[in-house]
Amino acid sequence: MNILVTGGAGFIGSNFIKYMLSKYDYTIINLDLLTYAGNLHNLKDVEHIERYHFVRGDIRDRELLNKVFQQFEIQAVINFAAESHVDRSIDNPEIFLNTNVLGTQALLDTAKQFWKVNKSDKYCTDYKENVKFIQISTDEVYGTLGKEGYFTEETNLSPNSPYAASKASADMIVRAYFETYKLPVITTRCSNNFGTYQNPEKFIPLMIHHASNEIPLPVYGDGKQVRDWLYVEDHCSAIDTVLHKGRIGEVYNIGGNNEKENIEIVRTILCYLNKNEDLIEYVQDRLGHDRRYAINNSKISKELQWSPFYSFDEGIVNTIQWYLENMSWTTSQVPIPN
Repeated sequence: MNILVTGGAGFIGSNFIKYMLSKYDYTIINLDLLTYAGNLHNLKDVEHIERYHFVRGDIRDRELLNKVFQQFEIQAVINFAAESHVDRSIDNPEIFLNTNVLGTQALLDTAKQFWKVNKSDKYCTDYKENVKFIQISTDEVYGTLGKEGYFTEETNLSPNSPYAASKASADMIVRAYFETYKLPVITTRCSNNFGTYQNPEKFIPLMIHHASNEIPLPVYGDGKQVRDWLYVEDHCSAIDTVLHKGRIGEVYNIGGNNEKENIEIVRTILCYLNKNEDLIEYVQDRLGHDRRYAINNSKISKELQWSPFYSFDEGIVNTIQWYLENMSWTTSQVPIPN
């Protein structure tokens, strides 16, 4: 199978590429623009593999997409490419809409054209066998929860940040291409990922970096926002499962069954590093900050027999240890705010 992975130099994308190359004899084409969140160093240990190819470019570049699909005879697309930081989306929503919505549409159009059995037929809805477009989305498209309840695949989309709105919009475009053109698509919506090679502006690596250097740890509001945490390798195995066993046109929620308050995560990191909780600094809350996310992943569990392998405790220890051992990688990324 020849798989196009967009955004493959980022956090989840790079972990997924390494996971797939180690498990299958597939050819992986990594298309990434290498913005601040993309780093080819994440893939140094696989760049020598002949089945791995890197192409630098923008998913909105239709001419480039045509060349990639034609040259590599793409059979599956895993679309990780996205602007993903909520704070950045609040400051500059436009780039999120351009990349996350228009970029996704460009990918869908290219896949539709190249996968059609009869390319000359404008209304052809017959596609080559075993082709799939996997849209990687987020639980943030559902909005926020109260103290009880869980997001299911039937939960109404109610995004509260420009980032979440751009991802919800992309999800709706993907759905429309299935309903209108019968394009073989599947959407996955995951909870908060953590693990190796995550950009240090993100919550867990930021807290690890600050704590290890005894810099005050900024915590939004009262720190009692709840997230369901998913270790990145579990997310990779779930996408692998969806690619091979998922039903066309469906949405699958992917959760780690690890609900934690943000302040609990911070205290866990401080405890592991033997640092004082005096380093915690409560700061003004984020605009439109969702209070709680929690995913019901029973659909992917029952239909596709997938469940997370790692406990939160195992994952967070692995993650902290990796960042401590790779401080040079962390400091080579974008400047970390104090």
